[in-house]
Amino acid sequence: MIHGWLNVYKPHGMNSTKVVTLVRRALNKNKIGHGGTLDPLAEGLLPLALGDATKTVAYLMDKIKVYEFEVTWGSQTTTDDVEGEVIESSENRPSKDEIIEGLKHFCGNIQQIPPNYSAVWVDGQRAYKLARNNEVLDLKSRTVHIEDIKLTAMPSIDCAIFEVTCGKGTYVRSLARDLALYLGTRGHISRLKRVKVGKFLLQDAISLEKIQELGHKVLEEGYVYPIVDVLDDIPAVCVSAEQEVQLLHGRTLSLSPQQAQGLLPGKILCIRETGKALAIGTFDEGFVQPNRVFNK
Repeated sequence: MIHGWLNVYKPHGMNSTKVVTLVRRALNKNKIGHGGTLDPLAEGLLPLALGDATKTVAYLMDKIKVYEFEVTWGSQTTTDDVEGEVIESSENRPSKDEIIEGLKHFCGNIQQIPPNYSAVWVDGQRAYKLARNNEVLDLKSRTVHIEDIKLTAMPSIDCAIFEVTCGKGTYVRSLARDLALYLGTRGHISRLKRVKVGKFLLQDAISLEKIQELGHKVLEEGYVYPIVDVLDDIPAVCVSAEQEVQLLHGRTLSLSPQQAQGLLPGKILCIRETGKALAIGTFDEGFVQPNRVFNK
């Protein structure tokens, strides 16, 4: 079994589950999870967790993401993208100056209502399933973080292209819808591409065709990133060979004063040897309790 992260390019028109299925088949049923769903409309970066890396998916989900997207002005749709039915129209088209000024109101922590066709849970069911059954939804507003958003091009008066850097839980479709409303028009996503997740970049991604060609050789060809790459922004402690043996048996570790220096009680940390993650654990009063132990 392969343990690590595979930086995959998801093509337009395919859902994330299908990508996982194809990669699992190519890697002979390797245990796989993904680091953030992409709609079929979207293309771009879909990091896949292989083997023990699935234990660190939550850490990747918390990282900053970057998207490039196109908004078509003049119509709002049921899905807030080009695949939905038009429900509202407007003849107004915002100018470049109006757009740039409007973007200032969509930076920092903002309130956002997810699209009806989204994967949020409503009374035990996914919102998109209820929406497909024509049920009336009352999704609640939530706080999301927009680190940066900028206008990158205006191919015509009917559309504009943007780049957004955002935090966990941000719906770009909602962002496009709300920006259009703020600018006095209607709008929907017509193109969407994810270009960065944490330290993973689109230009380094591997295609599905290449994965199917290489199979398990993706590891020796250098396409699999180590688990520790996703844990590089949490505190870390290096352990001795003796402590490593204790760790791999799930035992609580006693740290030396030097190892414990600077660590805060109750905080999650990465237990590692040089260049490799061994486990994730919780530190308290000189001891580390391993929560997730990775295979050697």
